Amino acid sequence: MDVALLIERVLAGDRRGIARAISMVEDGAEGLPELSAGLYPRTGRAYTVGLTGSPGVGKSSLAEQLVRAARGRDVNVAVLAIDPTSPFTGGALLGDRLRMQAHATDPEVFIRSMATRGHLGGMALAAPEAIRVLDASGAELVVVETVGVGQAEVEVAAATDTTLVVVSPGWGDAVQVAKAGILEIADVFVVNKADRQGAGEAARELRVMLKMGQAREWTPPVLATSAVEGTGIEELWEAIAAHRTHQEASGELEGKRRSRLLREVEQMAVERLRSLVHDLLDPAEVSDLQDRRIDPYRAVDMLVERVTAADRTAGSDRGAEGAS
Repeated sequence: MDVALLIERVLAGDRRGIARAISMVEDGAEGLPELSAGLYPRTGRAYTVGLTGSPGVGKSSLAEQLVRAARGRDVNVAVLAIDPTSPFTGGALLGDRLRMQAHATDPEVFIRSMATRGHLGGMALAAPEAIRVLDASGAELVVVETVGVGQAEVEVAAATDTTLVVVSPGWGDAVQVAKAGILEIADVFVVNKADRQGAGEAARELRVMLKMGQAREWTPPVLATSAVEGTGIEELWEAIAAHRTHQEASGELEGKRRSRLLREVEQMAVERLRSLVHDLLDPAEVSDLQDRRIDPYRAVDMLVERVTAADRTAGSDRGAEGAS
């Protein structure tokens, strides 16, 4: 597909164009640099909210309620559901699940289930690129839902402006939750399925854990919701708005976004260098290393020299092309 035409379609909010652009992100397509160059100047306006938590706590239902609250305020919203990659088809395992049917015909709502089957760097890099596509398309709010609380999911959820950690009554050992790093990334705790027994106890336990932790400028509120009954959603929306106001007033939002971009660029550079190192690795040196004729430090020095030389050669070639 013509990438320039695709950029125009995304900027115009064309749903098929947006879907195609996100597929390019999923597949790690060759046209990604051109796509990024065309869309990036039109990004930075959307506010992002991440939802993470164990499977079965009701994240999808909660996301649907957030979409409903956003549309009630005439906010253009997109939902990006990051799903695990199928070992058989390479697609999102949950990609064929019908999400949020009530909003399927709303032109101001875009919902996409996404896998990261071909992207260099995995979810940590694919998700921000997909969010930028949605941002450039005109989405004012992007909700990012992850499927679990593994390291990759936590990284993606934490790469948003406000991170919601969703738990349910009987959510399990608090120590395990703390080990997963959830306490550190949460901006708002949501005890979903609050109509069930044990919801109050789960909320109290979270508040105790927060008091025992380090003092923060923003203390994550602990809210009770029932996505099925639609209760507590207004309070949740207000908490997200309050966190946004706090970050904007303190300068934290700008700093957080800058740090995210720096980490992303660093990771992209690392991934590119890793591929280059792999290509430049001499099998004879591997044998020398295995046979103890050289040590790992010497092997690294030789690789760095080769990578540097390759970079100088590439730079000379680019300079010659520019001069001509």
